[in-house]
Amino acid sequence: MIPSRIWWLSAVAAAVVSFAVFSPAAAQAPPAAAPPAATSDDPFGEEVTLVEKTIVYIAGSGMWDSAFETITNSFKTVNGAMAKLGLKANGAPMTIYTATDDTGFQFQAAVPVAQAPTMPAGSEIVVGKSPAGKALKFVHRGSYDAMDSTYELITNYLDEKQLEPKDVFVEQYMKDPTTTPENDLVIEVYVPLK
Repeated sequence: MIPSRIWWLSAVAAAVVSFAVFSPAAAQAPPAAAPPAATSDDPFGEEVTLVEKTIVYIAGSGMWDSAFETITNSFKTVNGAMAKLGLKANGAPMTIYTATDDTGFQFQAAVPVAQAPTMPAGSEIVVGKSPAGKALKFVHRGSYDAMDSTYELITNYLDEKQLEPKDVFVEQYMKDPTTTPENDLVIEVYVPLK
């Protein structure tokens, strides 16, 4: 099962603050080694600036135990609606997680487009903007279910660096999640910082 990711990152931020305030040993302890990246070429905690993009998306919610199926079904809906409207993607598809708890999540299955289209009444998809600003970039390779270990490494990294994430994060799919075998996924995880 996929844990509640934003909750996880928020809990780490709170722990970092309380640990730094209540533990003078924190300043004296040597820093832990950075977690290993998936491959030597993959960024892990690389500072980036997310550029706001125009997106079309469908908002939804799901449970962690069926997260990948929920997300891929949402992308199929977005892709189908885009095809009907003659819209072309202008970037990689992304899931923008807007809220989570221990059992489920709320999200936007989004695809960047070159310019904001006019949506017909009753359209299944909505036009919006992707998150922008300072973020950390991480890479996950492999199945969606195995992302638990990647998020643990991200949490440890944020803890070590005493960084506070925002209550949103983005998974950008470098291979189409609707057609790529799950074990062959390449996902860039962006953690916007406060």
